[in-house]
Amino acid sequence: MITFPKKKEIKKAKPKRAKKAVKKPKKAEKRTVRPLPEVNIGLVGHVDHGKTSLTQALTGKWTDTHSEELKRGITIRIGYADVTFYKCPKCKGSNSYGTTEKCIKCFSKCKPLRTVSFVDAPGHETLMATVLSGTALMDGALLVVSANEPCPQPQTREHLTALNIVGIDKMVVVQNKIDLVTEQEATKNYREIKEFLKGSVAKNAPIIPVSALQNINIDVLVEAIEKTITTPKRDLKKPPRMLVARSFDVNKPGTPIKKLRGGILGGSLIEGQLKVGDMVEIRPGIRIGDKFEPVKTKITSIQKSMIDIPEAEPGGLLGISTKLDPYLAKSDTLSGNIMGSPDKLPETLSSFTMSLNLLDRIVGSKEELKVEPVKTGDVLMVTSGTTRTIATVTSAREKEIEVTLKIPVCPLEKSRIAISRQVSGRWRLVGWGEIK
Repeated sequence: MITFPKKKEIKKAKPKRAKKAVKKPKKAEKRTVRPLPEVNIGLVGHVDHGKTSLTQALTGKWTDTHSEELKRGITIRIGYADVTFYKCPKCKGSNSYGTTEKCIKCFSKCKPLRTVSFVDAPGHETLMATVLSGTALMDGALLVVSANEPCPQPQTREHLTALNIVGIDKMVVVQNKIDLVTEQEATKNYREIKEFLKGSVAKNAPIIPVSALQNINIDVLVEAIEKTITTPKRDLKKPPRMLVARSFDVNKPGTPIKKLRGGILGGSLIEGQLKVGDMVEIRPGIRIGDKFEPVKTKITSIQKSMIDIPEAEPGGLLGISTKLDPYLAKSDTLSGNIMGSPDKLPETLSSFTMSLNLLDRIVGSKEELKVEPVKTGDVLMVTSGTTRTIATVTSAREKEIEVTLKIPVCPLEKSRIAISRQVSGRWRLVGWGEIK
């Protein structure tokens, strides 16, 4: 028989609350802070010797991103990528160096050494002007030589000469593609490289055999870079000087006026400091009629190694957002300019007198052509920093020339000017000079 309780006997059962598990606070894990880039290292050498593949092996980034580069399979514009070098506390010798926070050999946690910005310069002979622009951004260089071709190739010689002209003497030579040759062929190529380097700025540079595609000896290369290409001393008290290598308009078509972003400049700070909120000047500036006028604007943000920072120091490549009309920055319009504190930049020059130092032979061509003397009326291409422009020789003497420029330059003090001349329809490096 089923019975039911009376109403008085019915008590509302209070739901039991689940006891919250008290979690003990975990100890904060110590994470390795990735340092910001502090040095720029260029990759130079003959076309198709594996500079871009080597950049990918070191940084994980493929720097050929321009549509024409992907189509033709060569680097046209200057590419760049950052990587942090690490050292394992347990492994010994070259095995302790790498590009990952965890050691790939013993899986220990590695100590960060420094972050490097790699500047990938094009190797194709018709793009030498871009190479000379890129060398202005470099504190050191990797000269890449393919093990499966005789050394030197035309652009190997030309790029080494360019490094010598701009005064880059911290260098590591990379003998790439050793996986494509026998040990005897690699040894023969190594001897060719040693012979080629004699008497040059790279005569004492270490030569590291690697395979970029197979990741062979990358740890040995990192060790050589750390020991050979040290971070230069920077003077942060000097007025800021930034060499502009790229400029962009990042706004998409149809963006409302209120949401438009100002022009963005990319390049490298070589002296002083830049801060968000600083007023800056850009020289030579923009063309108005037949003249170039400096532009002043305000920095709205600074990015380095994909990280927003309040202030920037030399080393690494910067992205500077400004209040500049984005139209003025689109399609690399401001590439070749210098940016710094207003009224503290070097003078803009449309003509000047410079010393003349000609090479014995034209580099970059397979034929051993002698460099002819420069004459009044000659048309040259001069490269100062990241600026390259056509120059007409108005007066020529044995060791000195006067030139008038198509585009003015704003040269740094005591900087060298690279001189190129058209030979068989192509610009070839023929010498260098200094403004008097």
